[in-house]
Amino acid sequence: MIQTSHKIHFADSRELGFIDSGSVGLIVTSPPYPMIEMWDDCFRAQSKDIRTAIDDCDGRTAFTLMHKELDKVWSHVYRVLIDGGIASINIGDATRTLGKTFRLYSNHSRILNYCFELGFDILPVILWKKTTNAPNKFMGSGMLPPGAYVTLEHEYILILRKGDKRSFSSNEEKLNRQESAFFWEERNIWFSDVWDLKGTKQNLNHKEVRNRSAAFPFELAYRLINMFSTRHDTVLDPFLGTGTTIHAAIASERNSIGIEIDNNFQSYLAEATPKVLATLNEYISDRFQRHTTFIEEYSRKKGQPKHVNSYYGFPVVTSQEVKLRLRYVDKVEKIIGETPEYRISYAEGPVVGKPDFTGLDKLPASNKQLRLALYRRSHSNRTRIPSSFFS
Repeated sequence: MIQTSHKIHFADSRELGFIDSGSVGLIVTSPPYPMIEMWDDCFRAQSKDIRTAIDDCDGRTAFTLMHKELDKVWSHVYRVLIDGGIASINIGDATRTLGKTFRLYSNHSRILNYCFELGFDILPVILWKKTTNAPNKFMGSGMLPPGAYVTLEHEYILILRKGDKRSFSSNEEKLNRQESAFFWEERNIWFSDVWDLKGTKQNLNHKEVRNRSAAFPFELAYRLINMFSTRHDTVLDPFLGTGTTIHAAIASERNSIGIEIDNNFQSYLAEATPKVLATLNEYISDRFQRHTTFIEEYSRKKGQPKHVNSYYGFPVVTSQEVKLRLRYVDKVEKIIGETPEYRISYAEGPVVGKPDFTGLDKLPASNKQLRLALYRRSHSNRTRIPSSFFS
């Protein structure tokens, strides 16, 4: 039986000595953003000097001190990563007026500089476009030069590698890597340096956390996990928040560890995680559906692809997709203890009931194997999440 483990530690991410060095394959995280006002209380709690700097409207000092606290986390991140492991950090720059001075605080460049000194290799960054349509989004002096300022409408996803490229030596490692492949058409979207993803609405009906969360969307974490790790790797999020990284790791058949300093999230995660898990298989089925649609269009324009996936019998564009494999969440076991843990078992076929595979009757006749595979996949049992899990 294939299983993954997902642990949540309510702890300070500046003190991660309990995580073994060289045990984590990938970091996916978004820290509190220095000099964004909603995070002031978080940083104030870490240092009296930060409190003083903010109260004195000393933005330069506050910015420097806030990042010195984050530096402690990045040092642990470097230590716990395996050789060739990747750290992906979602961070936005800040604009702020303190006293009479308005300025930009470049969070992304400050983190890059520190991580470069740690020894990370800096890889090309991704811009996450977060466009606002507000008519009054301009800043400064309005239509009068030269005191107007452009609006920040993107955040950064920093991609950092520890050491040289990761090696896969044994036949088992090579097969696992092949089964962790993504579709050719996904690669063309995911590896663009600009992502136009909608931010996640914070419908946190939970009074202790609704004013403190700034979660990135599931799609962002899911892409990063599938781009930069292989199945059964451990994914670490040192700033877990609402648990998006863990949910994406479960859907991707990876293990995960989440660190969250705010104990108020404990009850929120207990309430929200079962509801999220019930939707993950739909997301996996959607990947199959999108590939089906893509192959139909590709075949119409360019002819039948030359390669066939050996597990599902449907066409794929490249030989690297031949052993691509997606498993579904089958069983969820919640382990009650000092460190909350979810153990996930996986199934080869879907376990979410009948997906909506519209348009299959329009596939070329040569895609009979694909139709058959999807038909079989659409007739199976629902995810087996015991009722006791929700209590």
